[in-house]
Amino acid sequence: MDYSRLKSLTPIACFLLFVLSCTTKQNLTKATQGNLPVVLSEEETQLFEQLDDPNKANIEMEADSTEYDIIIIDIGFNAWLQGIARPKGYYSQSFMESRNYIYVLEWNRRVLQPDQFPPLLYELQIDYDPTIDYGYDVNYQLYNYFIYFQRRYNQRLGPFLPRI
Repeated sequence: MDYSRLKSLTPIACFLLFVLSCTTKQNLTKATQGNLPVVLSEEETQLFEQLDDPNKANIEMEADSTEYDIIIIDIGFNAWLQGIARPKGYYSQSFMESRNYIYVLEWNRRVLQPDQFPPLLYELQIDYDPTIDYGYDVNYQLYNYFIYFQRRYNQRLGPFLPRI
């Protein structure tokens, strides 16, 4: 076997693999985020611009009325939930449970792949069991957090366009 010829092909092969890997990541990101852009309302755009202020404090929310709690620590989520999100009762609990399950699976997948997804966005896994009845409030807050997150950070966690 002629090893000198193989040595001359190695840099070319490495370069092609590098180019291929860059292209694959771009295509994966586009496919994951979807091709349709998320259109933000003027009110939502203004809220998100205000949230970029580094002096704002984190907001912690807890659901009442069930034995399960959800704690959401994200600047501006409470204001978004109260001012922009659909009111309680708009979605059924079963609708939110099915969407939450899909969103949680994708979220947890991204947590485990910090080289492909921003680790500052996807820090911790979410422990969500679809066989447990968490109640309306917990599902409402979790579902709306996923919608807020997708719209705020221009991410797509599933095949659905994150609409309000």
